[in-house]
Amino acid sequence: MSSPAVLRSLQTVVPDTVLHQSEVRDVFAAQPDLSRLARRIVTASFDGSGIDTRRTVLDELTLAATDAEPVFFDHATGELLSPATGVRNDVYVREAGRLFVAAARAALDADPEVGPADITHVVTVSCTGFHAPGPEYGIVRALGLSDSVQRYHLGFMGCYASMPALRAASQFCAADPDAVVLVVSVELCTLHLRSSEDPDVIVASSLFADGAAAGIVTARPSAGPGLRLDRFHTAIAPQGEKDMAWTIGDHGFEMTLSTAVPQIIGETIVDALHPLYAGELEAPFEDGRIGEEIRHWAIHPGGRSILDRVQDRLGLSDLQLHPARETLRTHGNMSSATILFVLQRILEEEGAHDGDRASAMAFGPGLTAESALMTVVGAEGDGR
Repeated sequence: MSSPAVLRSLQTVVPDTVLHQSEVRDVFAAQPDLSRLARRIVTASFDGSGIDTRRTVLDELTLAATDAEPVFFDHATGELLSPATGVRNDVYVREAGRLFVAAARAALDADPEVGPADITHVVTVSCTGFHAPGPEYGIVRALGLSDSVQRYHLGFMGCYASMPALRAASQFCAADPDAVVLVVSVELCTLHLRSSEDPDVIVASSLFADGAAAGIVTARPSAGPGLRLDRFHTAIAPQGEKDMAWTIGDHGFEMTLSTAVPQIIGETIVDALHPLYAGELEAPFEDGRIGEEIRHWAIHPGGRSILDRVQDRLGLSDLQLHPARETLRTHGNMSSATILFVLQRILEEEGAHDGDRASAMAFGPGLTAESALMTVVGAEGDGR
């Protein structure tokens, strides 16, 4: 029987440009065509987001920029512009390609036991742009990986996509004990931010950000810290199919994120988790709430209200929600990359110890919930 796969060498990369939430709020609220009601929704959404800062690849979105020919934001008038989808995608091809390579290289550099020649598979994840040859091809060429490396791209799945990427990587390792899978997620959500009277669009504009993350999944032995990938489960809440969606418009990709999403997640999360824990935990639920066998929780911070509903429904402590809330506060919602930021934080800053059980969950269009049960290996936390 082969050894279980472990996610290790988790690394994150963010663009240099920092967006301060209060400044972005003021820009969106000052758009000339907004009604008084829409301005109030902008203020409430941005102020209640739980976000202090976000990152973007668009330097011109900062108040200090002075672009002579603005594409996304005209500083002279204070107006948010509406470039065509093709223009936005051209920026994606250039900037995402750079971040894919940077994150992949960071993961390799962080693992002294794995080199470019060891990589057997590359799995890339993104839903904020398209091009071919794709990012997995760019990684192979830039890092000098073998041309025979198996390449896969999970595109346009939304915020939960890094979870099936990890599951696929785990399955590759189960089929081949010598497999070494490089998983890389890059999302440039700010390319698609736009002014609108639509409350769903306003909420999305208050949340989404840019970021990249990468890790190595393998069953090969390692002395370093990581997360053993024990089990995965997919659940669908069909009543939320129209409440979270991601489509392509003429002026960028368009997000639907209704105010009903937190309630739907709260109503369905326990049933979604039951199959994941069946046979693994002695008493996963007590009085409808989670037991004490799982110490660490990596919840995708789709928004503050989602985290509030998950915490309340599962009876989780503030400490257990800390990695998700801190990721949201400092980086915003980076779509599929975000869950990897939360997992990295658990390993490096939340006192993880060898043998600790961890549960991860991410939500996306469908309404789909992807979850995983993991075990911390090789870590000696500080007892936080």
